[in-house]
Amino acid sequence: MLYREAGQFKTNYRADQAVFPIRQDFIGIAALLAVLFLVVPFTFNDYWLNAIMIPTMIFALAAIGLNILTGYAGQLSLGTGGFMGVGAYACYKLVTIFPEVNVLIHILLSGFFAAGVGFLFGLPSLRIKGFYLAVATLASQFFLEWAFGRVAWLYNYNPSGAIEVPNQYLFGVAIAGAPASSVTRYIIVLTIVVALALIASNLVRGRFGRAWMAVRDMDIAAELIGIRLLPTKLLAFSISSYYAGVAGALMVFMWLGAAEVESFDINHSFLILFMVIIGGLGSILGSFLGAAFIWNLPILLRAMPKYFGADINAATVEHVQFMIVGGLIIFFLIVEPNGLARLWSIAKEKLRRWPFPY
Repeated sequence: MLYREAGQFKTNYRADQAVFPIRQDFIGIAALLAVLFLVVPFTFNDYWLNAIMIPTMIFALAAIGLNILTGYAGQLSLGTGGFMGVGAYACYKLVTIFPEVNVLIHILLSGFFAAGVGFLFGLPSLRIKGFYLAVATLASQFFLEWAFGRVAWLYNYNPSGAIEVPNQYLFGVAIAGAPASSVTRYIIVLTIVVALALIASNLVRGRFGRAWMAVRDMDIAAELIGIRLLPTKLLAFSISSYYAGVAGALMVFMWLGAAEVESFDINHSFLILFMVIIGGLGSILGSFLGAAFIWNLPILLRAMPKYFGADINAATVEHVQFMIVGGLIIFFLIVEPNGLARLWSIAKEKLRRWPFPY
């Protein structure tokens, strides 16, 4: 079969620690990226780009951030939606205060504000963990929602209470606001998500990732072997919040065009948590798989009945979605806790051993 590593030898540690140790994986990812960058922008219409591709990648980026904190470091968080809001509002204020600076720089810088807030709310993680830590992060979600709606300075005293994206240009091309095309925004989002996903992949495979996983598996043993718990946990909170903040800025400036407090409520925190659980805890690939599944499931449920001559209203689709997602969460927690990413890994192992897959 094509998926065999026979004849692929590792002669040094650098090759053994490669992101894609099997050549077929590298070829497959390269082909996928070529399709995403060179085919999708010129073949997909505005609906596919605006309703499917862009939001899927943005939520995948937020899921990567939560996966770093929960999947790799073992720190349960229910405040991802709030940290996304910090990034969005920070980007809005940066654009307002420094309009001469390009919005893409503001989007990347806004993540540092979210990282600072995540650092503060991560301080209790040394003393509390598990359910109590989840409650603490839930409190951060409620506090941030209150701030977004009550601190008028954050939305420049807009009577509507919303933040609105101004028109932004780069070399004469509109990249944000009403004039920006869906293709331009898609390419920007894809580039940022791919770059940050590659950085996250290297982080979790390096010294920081090993320390996070040691803390996740048994924090007392990790401390005994010399890992400092508080800096390790705070680093996970900060990096996770950075990814969530950048995702929030992208959501407003490259997708929605405007946002209110409800755009970063507790429902989004649970939505991203479901993406991580179904996609696979402790897996960068699982973040993408979970985001693609959760976000596109209602679209698929609305489209399928039409092919059979049936018509289902939006309320029914929402109820069916809740039942399917709830059932899948229970299924994966019991049968396969590592989610869709583990199923994909098992499929690859069977291909590698074909025709003796068992």
